[in-house]
Amino acid sequence: MIMRNIPRYLNSLWLLASLLSPAACQQQQTNDKNLPGLPLVINTWGGPFTVATDAAYNHLVQNPNATAIDAVEVGCSACEANQCDGTVGYGGSPDESCETTLDAMIMDGTTMNSGAVAGLRRIRDAISVARHVLEHTSHSLLVGDQATKFAVENGFVEEDLSTPESRERCEAWKRDRCQGNFRVNVSPDPRSSCGPYTPIRGVQVVGEMEETMVPVPELVTGNGGGDVHSHDTISMVVIDRTGAMAAGTSTNGASHKVPGRVGDGPIAGSGSYVDGDVGACGATGDGDLMMRFLPCYQAVENLRRGMTPTEAAEDVVRRMLSKHPAIHSGIVVVSKDGDHGAAASGWTFTYSFRAGEMKSTEVVTAQPLEIDQSRQDL
Repeated sequence: MIMRNIPRYLNSLWLLASLLSPAACQQQQTNDKNLPGLPLVINTWGGPFTVATDAAYNHLVQNPNATAIDAVEVGCSACEANQCDGTVGYGGSPDESCETTLDAMIMDGTTMNSGAVAGLRRIRDAISVARHVLEHTSHSLLVGDQATKFAVENGFVEEDLSTPESRERCEAWKRDRCQGNFRVNVSPDPRSSCGPYTPIRGVQVVGEMEETMVPVPELVTGNGGGDVHSHDTISMVVIDRTGAMAAGTSTNGASHKVPGRVGDGPIAGSGSYVDGDVGACGATGDGDLMMRFLPCYQAVENLRRGMTPTEAAEDVVRRMLSKHPAIHSGIVVVSKDGDHGAAASGWTFTYSFRAGEMKSTEVVTAQPLEIDQSRQDL
């Protein structure tokens, strides 16, 4: 009798083991949440930014051995080549000197290693150089001309990142007396002059940047509260078919920035962040303010504490709003099983995703959160 029951017993053990396997658990979670499955590509912004979503997704589908890191590089590269909305890649967001410089980061959710470049000059392929930092150095961030030198040593070609359009845009800004700009507590008055500037001694620096700087048109909403032109950053998260995760960002920064300025894009935990055991995050907005909060690190930690992606994103945005009520931000958060959500402030934020067997990319809209007075003491 016992011998006759052994096959049935072993079969039950096999069934139980299969149900408890990571793949089966992931599939069960996917079915429970009605998620589209893997692979998954998700990134900040719709419109022209969907070229990145499609490029990364198609790369994963068409190349069975492609990794999440591969897809992030391919997707962000597509946005750089297509100059997504003029805020990613060459020929966009000239600084005060009319030069375009690039920031990018790529992060591996399995190893937690990251590679980044900031203030990259004369090299178009910022996300690819960032990957070289990741894979061919033990560093996390290279900057400026030294990052350019590293890129050339690794086979990248130097070229002018300006275009006739970006140069004319900068000259028009100068003709308009350099309005708006990011100078504060200087003489002559940056609200009416291009400088050169000298610091005004004995003036207390105001902490709320958006109250003191001359507004940059691309960074504020119009009178009707419509779309913001300068989206500033593509931040992408990928989960490949194996469940491995990666994240990355690419941007040409804020228009008319002070030369040398670096925003949140290439900073791990700020512009993007990924921990493959938990989830990932991508961010865009007022980078000079957002980087002070490490919003993506906080969002992933919120997932670890049990929040849903939407709850995690909203908590992060409200933390920033409690200190900077006028901040523009967009946060997209993805759990390790592919659930996703977002939150925003100061503008209407969108993100794009494509996953599983989806035939086309979908765009999701997140309306701006209102200031929660009950959280002002956080």
